[in-house]
Order: sequence, then C-alpha cells, then structure tokens
Amino acid sequence: MPRELQIQVAPEVAAQQHLLTEHVAKLMQVSPDEINHIAIVKRSIDARQKAVKINLKLAVYWKETYTETTIPLPDYKDVSNSKEVIVVGAGPAGLFAALQLIELGIKPIVIERGKDVQERRRDLKAINREHIVDEDSNYCFGEGGAGTYSDGKLYTRSKKRGDVDRILKLFVAFGAADNIMVEAHPHIGTNKLPKIIKSMREKIIEFGGEVLFDTRVTDILVKNNEIEGVVTQNNDVINAKKIILATGHSARDVFELLDRKKIFIEAKPFALGVRAEHPQTLIDSIQYSCDFRGDYLPPAPYSIVKQVNGRGMYSFCMCPGGVIAPCATSPGEVVTNGWSPSKRDQATANSGIVVELKLEDFKPFAKFGALAGMEFQKSIEQKAWHLAGETQRVPAQRMIDFTQSKVSADIPKTSYVPGTTSVELGQVFPVFITEVMRQGFVDFGKSMRGYLTNDAILHAPESRTSSPVRIPRDPYTLEHLQIKGLYPCGEGAGYAGGIISAAIDGEKCAIKCAEEFK
Repeated sequence: MPRELQIQVAPEVAAQQHLLTEHVAKLMQVSPDEINHIAIVKRSIDARQKAVKINLKLAVYWKETYTETTIPLPDYKDVSNSKEVIVVGAGPAGLFAALQLIELGIKPIVIERGKDVQERRRDLKAINREHIVDEDSNYCFGEGGAGTYSDGKLYTRSKKRGDVDRILKLFVAFGAADNIMVEAHPHIGTNKLPKIIKSMREKIIEFGGEVLFDTRVTDILVKNNEIEGVVTQNNDVINAKKIILATGHSARDVFELLDRKKIFIEAKPFALGVRAEHPQTLIDSIQYSCDFRGDYLPPAPYSIVKQVNGRGMYSFCMCPGGVIAPCATSPGEVVTNGWSPSKRDQATANSGIVVELKLEDFKPFAKFGALAGMEFQKSIEQKAWHLAGETQRVPAQRMIDFTQSKVSADIPKTSYVPGTTSVELGQVFPVFITEVMRQGFVDFGKSMRGYLTNDAILHAPESRTSSPVRIPRDPYTLEHLQIKGLYPCGEGAGYAGGIISAAIDGEKCAIKCAEEFK
C-alpha cells in the first residue's frame, strides 16, 4: 500500500515534481531515488497567512510499484428495444439521467429545445456581436445546458445529496482532466466542456438512446393524473409513461405550461443583484497579500457573505480570470452571468453579488400566483434592457459611484462584449435591494481591503441564480405530488444548484424511474 501523507508546502514545491519528491523524501528520511511515484489525492490553497501555502494529501509509492490506471465508463447496455423514458432537457440533470437510464437498461428519449454544442456557438456569437437573442439557443438553452458555456464549475457544498466522486469520475471517463478529482474547487472550463458533452451524447446514441435537438416541448399529455407523453412545437406526439423534467431554471414557458394545466407549482425564493468585475491583479493582491501572484499560484477567487438589513448579500459563481456573458433567453431583456476558460487566464475577475429575496418581496406580482417570483425577475431584466438602450448592452456603474448614488462619468471597456451603458443602478432595482447592495459593498470593502473601488464595474442584472419556481415532488418516489410518472428534476424544479448537484439529481430520478418499471 502507498504511504499517505498530508503536508503543507510552498506553491513552487507543489507545482514542480522534482522539488516535491525531494521534500517528501526528506520527510520520510529516504532517498528521492527510492520514491517511485507521488500521486496527489487532494489539493487546496491556504491563503490565510501572508505566505500562501498549498495543502496536499499524497499517496507516496515507496518500495511499491506504481501502475497508472484510467477511469472506465460504466457497463452500458443496448437499450434500443427497451422501455422508454422521456428526458426533457439536455443539461447536466438530463444528460446524467439519460446515461443512468442506459446503465439500468432503459431507453432515454432526450428532448432538447436548443442546438448541439457546436451549433450553439453561432447563436452565442449572434447575441454577443449582433444583439440577437434566439429564444431556443443561447447561453442557457442548448446541449449541456447553462453550464456548458458559462464556466463548468464542479464544486458543490451538497455532499449529502449523493455521490459527488461518481459524477467527477464520469466526467473524467468522458474526457475531463483527472485533476478535477484532486482540486478542492474543481473546474473544467467553458473551452473544454463542449467536447465532453458531445462524447456523452454520442454514448447515449451509441447504446440506443435518442437525442432530439431543436425540439421544444409545448404540451405535456396527462390522463387521469398520469403522464402519457409530450407534444413538440411541430405538433409531433412522443408517447411515454414517464417524463424526467430537467429543463433548467430559465425555461419560463415550461413553468407557464404547468401553471396553465393546473399542474401544481409554487413560487420559490431566489437571489438577485449585479455582476461585479475587478482587475484580476487586484483580487490576487487582496487574497494573496502580495504585489505579484507569481508563476505557481492560480488566479485568486473570493467568497464573501454579509448580513445587511436582515438579508444575506453574498458572492455567487465567482469567476477568476474570466469574462461576463449575456444570458438573456428572450428579446426585450438583459441578463448577465460569468465564466472562465480552463486556464482562467483573462485579465479580469467577476462574480455575481446578489441579495437574498423572500416570498413577501413578490407581493406586487401576487396576481401571477406561483409565477410571481418569475414575473418579479422578468420585470427587472426588462427594465434593465430599457435603461441600457434596448439592445444587449447592460446598465453599468463604477462600484464607489453606486454606493454614493452617483452616475459614473464614464465606464471603461469591460469583458462584457455587447457593451455597457452608464446608468445609476438604483433605477434598475427596487429600493430595498438597492439599499442592501449600497451598504453591502461598503461592508465588503471593510473585509477585503481594496475591494471597494471605482476600478470595479457593476453590471446589472445578475438574476438567474436559481429557479424562481419549485415543482413539488414526493421525497421518496421523486414523482410530482399530483401527476404520476412526472419527475421534476434539477435546477429548474428547485432541487439542485449547479452542475454536480443537478447531475446527482438526474441520476436519482432515473433510478426511481427504473424502480417503477420493475
């Protein structure tokens, strides 16, 4: 058995194999030549002190022979002639549900309103360069879901939800770098995810599943409170007794469909705010307490939470060395999100800075019932679109100017490609959100010296943090409380909050479907 060690070393030692081997050999009081291999099991950064250290959990092969292994794919079965389950949505919840169904001998029919990962690129270019929003193919809709072209973070706090390592291993088996098994905050990167997602789709098809792109579900067929199938935008009927509904948090038309059909849904609190962009060098200097990060430390992230006026205000989806992207899903609205390439090598850092909302905040939209939160969200996105000039430009303001209710005289070019318009952001949000954010940024600046600066640009709004709707389900069967055979799943249904937790939830729903078939 290899010897396990937990050590803390300087970044340059962690980054260079020969230095790490020398360090470990000295600790073990052996010659470096006696060490056959050092496998890094876990890696994290400790930046609490001025001298930043790297925490490493190691498996040291000393006297043992090291044999390199690869992570295999599961033993998938040919399901061409098997019982069928419709999976609506090809995001992480839908894709992992489909793969799990195949593993269990069931045929998935994956229905995706958007395009495949390659074709999506044209529509992303159109929204960035031409301000054209395709309602079915954008940063939120299309193969792989929102995570494919908006970062690919694999970190989750939801360890109790299921087997995180299983999901990470599946990503590696489909082509992700194996360092995602090691890092404390694993990240694939928007530039790497499309190839992995394509491999998953090809595997689904290879083993008899179906994947339908450019196919939007416009109706769900129900008889005697039991699922019978779906209708698509071309009036095609696809029959099945089970549907895994994994549409993501921005599929407003699906929420409206359920509401029209009196399939029970409920409003859910979420969070909303802005996306703040700083120079990455500034965040590095704050987090690493240094003038220059050096060659052996990654671009620094940050995480911060404050309580202001009885509400939480916190960083969300922080993207070191990343860019801000336009994530509207309909014309007449603007939405921001952030992403990083795998190397996180862009000049700026950005993060959503959002304010906790409560159900009572949606009272002005009470006439919309369960869709009140969605309409609240929509109203802010539409107001921002109007204030910024009715294109995909977004309202923007320098951070200190925002805290002082002062329109910024100028907005420098930011990473947000469609562009910005100088707006006093208090016009975008209700007063209670504006007041929390103004005070919150001042409080942030006290915790992170240098964070509160006019070199930071706020972009509005960051509004798609999670679903504004929950689709209730039985905690054991995972079926909808009212409709047998309907499995609300993932972020859109209110049961996940990121790629990993959505993938886990997709697998859980697939397993419950399989149990019902037995």
